[in-house]
Amino acid sequence: AGLGNPGRPYEHTRHNAGFMALDKLAARCGIDITEHAHKALIGKGFIEGSRVLLVKPQTFMNASGESIRSVMDYYKAEPGQLIVIYDDISLEPGMLRVRGKGSAGGHNGIKSIIACLGSQDFPRIRIGVGAKPERMDLADYVLGHFSRDELERMDTAFTDGAAAAVSMITEGISAAMNHFNGAARKPKPETTGQKEE
Repeated sequence: AGLGNPGRPYEHTRHNAGFMALDKLAARCGIDITEHAHKALIGKGFIEGSRVLLVKPQTFMNASGESIRSVMDYYKAEPGQLIVIYDDISLEPGMLRVRGKGSAGGHNGIKSIIACLGSQDFPRIRIGVGAKPERMDLADYVLGHFSRDELERMDTAFTDGAAAAVSMITEGISAAMNHFNGAARKPKPETTGQKEE
């Protein structure tokens, strides 16, 4: 699941980093995220032979858990089978952080998912969008659009976020953490090779 807000006004905003990374994953795997179900846009397909469901909740960020819970109940999925991709203001722009579980860290979309699932034991990929300027309102910042320069850097992060999701599915969370956690990435030969598979 990639988190974000639906609608054209929210396209390319910081809070929609999860949507943008999921779009990269969908393009990479040839999956169309166009079916309406479970208060979400969903796409069904395979990643390296594993059946997957790509989900973009359409409930707006603060109610993301309603959609995720509906999907999980319908498919009888456990929290450990869920990977959530979302923006994080505590990481510098373009930095990735893969985790197997954890708290919401102040992110309202993750708070909603934890509340609706009754568990915080689900893997996640956090994509850094940078801290807000000192005098700026947090909502204004996360709902603000990336600049053209930022989008170039973030485009790499979204591609890496998609690759991290594939790595989590095919190699496991520990391997994905080793590959993708750390500073905002410059392209690395070993990762590039993996992307071309």
